[in-house]
Amino acid sequence: MRDSSPAGLTKLPDYEKLSVYFNNDNGTGKVRGVFMQGNEAVRPIFRAWLAPFASMDASTLTMSVTGGTDHQSFDGIGLPAFQFIQDPLEYDTRTHHTTMDTYERVSEDDVKQAAVIMAAFAYNAAMRDSKFPRKPFTTQMGPRRF
Repeated sequence: MRDSSPAGLTKLPDYEKLSVYFNNDNGTGKVRGVFMQGNEAVRPIFRAWLAPFASMDASTLTMSVTGGTDHQSFDGIGLPAFQFIQDPLEYDTRTHHTTMDTYERVSEDDVKQAAVIMAAFAYNAAMRDSKFPRKPFTTQMGPRRF
């Protein structure tokens, strides 16, 4: 049985091993920045990491919390997890979970731009001397009940 107390979170299998989770899940649009999921401590890290991509129009950092993506499972138990901000293109109006979600609709230039930024974020995260800052524990966090 999993303990739902703040101390119990650290006892979950491999909880302390994860530093950060990045997610890019909203179609083929160009990356514009990162949703910080209410974690102000990551702002200086992400600002530095996005700086080289300003000419690619990727510089936005928002404290906003976004949902409906795979990062929520991690964020929900207090692990640093972030969704990239993307141009929506036809994602919400045409391709999201439909038969129209095919490679013909992929914007090659946008996917290349996103791949470069995501690779840089993954590399920078792997090279950090310490794990990513975590948000303070709240009563809304805790192990998921399946």
